[in-house]
Amino acid sequence: MNVAVEVVGLIGLAIMFLLMFLRVPIAIAMCVPGIAGAWFLRGWEPMTTVLNTVIWGHSASYTLSTIPMFVLMSELVFISGISGELFDVFRKWLGNLKGGLALATVGASALFAAACGSSVAGTATMGIVASKEMQDAGYSDSLSSGAVVAGGTLGILIPPSTAFIIYGMLTEESIGKLLIAGIVPGLVLTALYMLTVYGAVLVKPSLGPAMQRASWRERLSALRSILWIAALFVLVIGGMYAGLFSPTEAAGVGAVGAFIIALLRGRMTWANLLHSLSNTVKVTCFLFAIILGAFVLNYFLAITRLPADLANFISGLGWHPIAIMLVILLLYLLLGAIMDALAMVVITIPILLPTVKALGFDLIWFGVMVVVMIEVALISPPVGMGCFVLKGVNPSLKMGNIYKGALLFMLPIFVLLGLMLSFPEMALWLPRLMQ
Repeated sequence: MNVAVEVVGLIGLAIMFLLMFLRVPIAIAMCVPGIAGAWFLRGWEPMTTVLNTVIWGHSASYTLSTIPMFVLMSELVFISGISGELFDVFRKWLGNLKGGLALATVGASALFAAACGSSVAGTATMGIVASKEMQDAGYSDSLSSGAVVAGGTLGILIPPSTAFIIYGMLTEESIGKLLIAGIVPGLVLTALYMLTVYGAVLVKPSLGPAMQRASWRERLSALRSILWIAALFVLVIGGMYAGLFSPTEAAGVGAVGAFIIALLRGRMTWANLLHSLSNTVKVTCFLFAIILGAFVLNYFLAITRLPADLANFISGLGWHPIAIMLVILLLYLLLGAIMDALAMVVITIPILLPTVKALGFDLIWFGVMVVVMIEVALISPPVGMGCFVLKGVNPSLKMGNIYKGALLFMLPIFVLLGLMLSFPEMALWLPRLMQ
């Protein structure tokens, strides 16, 4: 084993973390040590040849077009105005219960997630629609904030999800199976969030007072708003599950379907269309840069053999695989508290993947576990992006109360992780039935 090669790999990782600490963009922070390290170890000619292959080969990947299509779908769903109506549906059905508005926020977030692969968008949307209404109804700021940021995390677990697409690109696993694998855990987590709200108001009813009961006519009339999302979800995810579409084709169909919905609802103006396309380009460019930067870093790490050496070292410890997986989850918990969630994934996956394979874990199942840990990172202080997004759309909330609510809703996420460790089929059952 060439010690010098290992040292170069460790120095490269140290430089990457230093650049990130200095707030250098994630993609550049990965590319600089990756390119410099490859040049140092292989020389200029081989390095340029391989990097050309890595960057151009992956950037021309047909699978990558899945990302802009799903992003565009979520943007078009947002401008269609459905998101606000989803909260209204659940408010009319659940608002008369104690904590009903918080339950409605979680339920509406789960449905919105079925058409939006972004937790940030889900948090911002429900933050605008629901948090101020809960404040006006006398809800505790911590409970209302927790319901919003926790509900927002469902956007990357319930398909479509850009996080699963990125994981699939990095691991070369089936993106279709990864997306389908998120359905059951997403529904279970939604139920656990609702149980958390129910438990909180059961202990202290003043946290979430009940609202006036809506009539059955109002309730049934409101259900029409759900039909749009249900139809889009069945078309995209159902078509992919039945084998009618590939993930990329399903994303394209979803974008067209969302466009038609916005058109039929009278929301498709030129201004809205241009706004949606502009946001799609911005988000796509950001994600593509990170993905390509990750591939450059992957190539450098492969040269240094650090991932393989780590896998051999851990395998030689003789620990039970579950114990090692718990250590990996603890690592993600610590990293998620101090760095960007997406950066955490693209940096660690190339390093941990050989270890996970050596331990015999299913990579589809592990992908769901990673996405769940991203959810933890999105709401864990002090860097939790979801908390800052909610503060941005509702400045009247104090960060202390937002963090307090977020910490409460981390408990059901840990329960989900425990269930998935005990029953892996929770994530693997549906993908194994796919056509």
